[in-house]
Amino acid sequence: MTDHGVHSESEPSERLRRLTFRAWRRGFREADLVLGPFVEQVGPELSDDELTAFELLLDVDDDHAIYAWIIGSAETPAAHETPLMARLRTFMRAYVAAAVAEGAG
Repeated sequence: MTDHGVHSESEPSERLRRLTFRAWRRGFREADLVLGPFVEQVGPELSDDELTAFELLLDVDDDHAIYAWIIGSAETPAAHETPLMARLRTFMRAYVAAAVAEGAG
């Protein structure tokens, strides 16, 4: 289980590095392709509370459920219906729109 306790000033880069590793290696490619770019692009500006919410989200074992919550095809449990989830959804829409504009899909 991830330690969600207090972190020292020198830890944010290590914490972000660990989160990036976990986000890119979910085991479900669609989740990887949202969570990985999100933490790389938005992660450095996330607050400590948002980083903790992201850690808690990554602790969920069901990657298909996480992806469904992000794209809105399944109801998100209250514990994960957070400002971070709203940022993930906004990122997902912009990220997919940018990929489509570049010719993907």
